[in-house]
Amino acid sequence: MALVLGPILRHVDETSALVWVQTDGPAEVEVLDGRARTFEVLGHHYALVEVTGLTPDTTTEYEVVVNGSREWPPADSDFPASVIQTRGPATAHRHRFVFGSCRYPKAEDPKIDEKLGLDALDCYAVRMRRLPVDDWPDTLILLGDQVYADELTPQVKEKLETTRTSTVGPSDEVVSFQEYEGLYRHTWGDPEIRWILSTVPTAMIFDDHDIRDDWNTSDTWRRQMDEQPWWRDRIRAGLASYWVYQHLGNLSPAELDASDDYRRVTEIDGDCWPHLVDLADRADAETDGVKGIRFSFRWDLGATRLTMIDSRNGRILAGGARKMLSDNEFDWIEQQVTDGVESLDHVVLGSSLPWLLPPLLSDAETLDEIGARHDGWVGRLAEKIRQGADLEHWPAFFDSFTRLSRLISGIAGPGHGDENVGPATVSVLSGDVHHSYAARAEFAEPTDAAVYQLVCSPVHNAIPPYMKGVFRLGWSPRLARVVRRWARFRGSPQLPVAWHNALGPLFGNTIASLILDGRSARVTFEQPDLDGTLHAAGDMSLTGESVESVRR
Repeated sequence: MALVLGPILRHVDETSALVWVQTDGPAEVEVLDGRARTFEVLGHHYALVEVTGLTPDTTTEYEVVVNGSREWPPADSDFPASVIQTRGPATAHRHRFVFGSCRYPKAEDPKIDEKLGLDALDCYAVRMRRLPVDDWPDTLILLGDQVYADELTPQVKEKLETTRTSTVGPSDEVVSFQEYEGLYRHTWGDPEIRWILSTVPTAMIFDDHDIRDDWNTSDTWRRQMDEQPWWRDRIRAGLASYWVYQHLGNLSPAELDASDDYRRVTEIDGDCWPHLVDLADRADAETDGVKGIRFSFRWDLGATRLTMIDSRNGRILAGGARKMLSDNEFDWIEQQVTDGVESLDHVVLGSSLPWLLPPLLSDAETLDEIGARHDGWVGRLAEKIRQGADLEHWPAFFDSFTRLSRLISGIAGPGHGDENVGPATVSVLSGDVHHSYAARAEFAEPTDAAVYQLVCSPVHNAIPPYMKGVFRLGWSPRLARVVRRWARFRGSPQLPVAWHNALGPLFGNTIASLILDGRSARVTFEQPDLDGTLHAAGDMSLTGESVESVRR
């Protein structure tokens, strides 16, 4: 048996690590002292190997053995050995995150590849292999659109034409789990990407293109999609494949032990697909304002905490509700973020969708939400604009936007009493919007922590030229004031937070680093030159200035 995809290093703590693999048949997979049997989904085979007994603050090389045969690293690999770096007391107050979103695969079409430019994550991996291990990042965060299920490369479209047996479903989008399997393999199969995923612990969350553009934009959108005869197959395949390829590795070993769904797939003798269909239906359905599965998660990384927010599947839209997350899930988020926050140096929140957009666009989304509540042609027009212009970020769910803002202002202070108690920074990492920036947030009350929205998008994609002008205008203070007055006139509540552009906007393929050292923090945005060398397109300290009291 051979590896089809992986290994992918996922959750790592002081003494354990999870390694995900896909094999070409049923097998026992070994990584160091960890062993796991594969589980089967429609003829495809997966394993999540838990490695235990590791020593804190160490770096350990590893191989992957499948049915007794070494399958990783490849015999002809010119990359360094894959390693597991554990956390511990010596590294508790230092952490380097690398993050970004919207990574389209290589198209192998000269015109498309020229338009897309060089993959920033691919270039980062190439640079990384020349660096000492101590200079490698501690965590990679992929903030959505890991795969583009609705925007396929020419070779994937061609394969669909030759392999799809049913005529139901769009010809240029994946529909089945089998097609998703090929898409993940196509997207994550590059040697550079396979290697960096094998050696940097990676956290993932999905966004709309992992399923379909505008996924869960509104209740109207959901009802329109439910009318499509192929949609039920598509949403089941999308959520089931997400659970297998992305979500499982986000969980800690303790959470896996407590997961009835994971226990079921490891116990089933044969195909797990019927169980994953049930899982996907539970994840998709709204029952009394609650989703059946929570995809948000938390990683504790020494004196830094990462809490990832599912701002796509977690939405509650039925029966007149409009929430980014159910009340139950938001309660869970608040508990994870505030638990022992006084002992943390830094709080990091991940959301595929930005909390803070360019101010003009933020108010435009809130205005559209107000318009969509109306009956008749006004509501229909607002809904059409919402779907056509992708007006469905946090400000388009204004009550959720307000709740998140209050959560952040609360953990940012004041009231800790000692300047070295409680987080020095609160950073919200996001993607989606195909430009990169850092925005400084300011609240009515002074805060002890500096609060930033950090957006890195895309890692590898293109943006229409006219959208660059739109995003630049979106940061115009003069236009923002005009639109804010109009929003207030049309019924928008007063904003719970003010913000201004501190860096950017940057356009083009970008990878970002959030570097935490003690109570200090800085962010660097890097873009590839024509030869693949990464250069700093933007760099700034997040802890070098005071936080002022401002109200918009």
